[in-house]
Amino acid sequence: MHQEEVILAINWAAKEGWNPGVNDAECYYNADPNGFLIGLLNNEPIATISVVKYGESFGFLGFYIVHPSYRGKGYGLQIWKAGIKYLEGCNIGLDGVVEQQENYKKYGFRLAYRNIRFEGLGGGSSTIQSRIVDLSTIPFEAIELYSRPFFPERRDEFLKSWINQSNCNALGVIQNDSLTGYGVIRKALGGYKIGPLFANTPELADDLFLALKQGVEPLQPIYLDIPEVNQEALKLAKRYNMQSVFETARMYSIKAPDLPLDRFYGVTSFEVG
Repeated sequence: MHQEEVILAINWAAKEGWNPGVNDAECYYNADPNGFLIGLLNNEPIATISVVKYGESFGFLGFYIVHPSYRGKGYGLQIWKAGIKYLEGCNIGLDGVVEQQENYKKYGFRLAYRNIRFEGLGGGSSTIQSRIVDLSTIPFEAIELYSRPFFPERRDEFLKSWINQSNCNALGVIQNDSLTGYGVIRKALGGYKIGPLFANTPELADDLFLALKQGVEPLQPIYLDIPEVNQEALKLAKRYNMQSVFETARMYSIKAPDLPLDRFYGVTSFEVG
């Protein structure tokens, strides 16, 4: 795809009920301009897939969509094979809808854990503001360094785009003069989505969450995607009366990378990892 064509994948994802962010296309494209494929039939777009490559060892698969009029005809398999070929030699991650788990297993993917999307409401107040700072006040090098353990490969261009996108609020939490967590909340087609939400302790995650949701108009929906294996993250969602509305199967083609899931309180994106 060309950059302007990524909007098509975003729109199709919206129709599937995935509720992408309003600026996702540009940020995703910056992650890997070669990682977005489109299937054409007589010059008509009928299928999409993203296969974003990070470094030489890891890739993430998303936007695997066939237009409803052309499903069940083998076109999905064609674009799937093209995407897998692009990521040949990489460990590949994906967040697939649960009902497709068995199909992914046929191609060697194994379940690592579930991610659960929770819905709540924005607004409210945050009583601990002194250690919450705008992420733009922190050198990018410090943000990138903190981010490294949370992803198998560096992805500097994507990270720069993500934390600086319009219609978003990116906050960090400082403890003992060091960055100990950060989060981003962005405007989605419906409501707002928090992602990522990384923090060294449950208390810091709570502070960040309250500060992020405080910036949203009261009664506007907010969404947080949580790895089910993080029990403290699930407690956070319950504490603020969030309800589970959707889930995915996080799967990998080779092995699950060693990530600090106990510090994952919100996944960046189901589409690019």
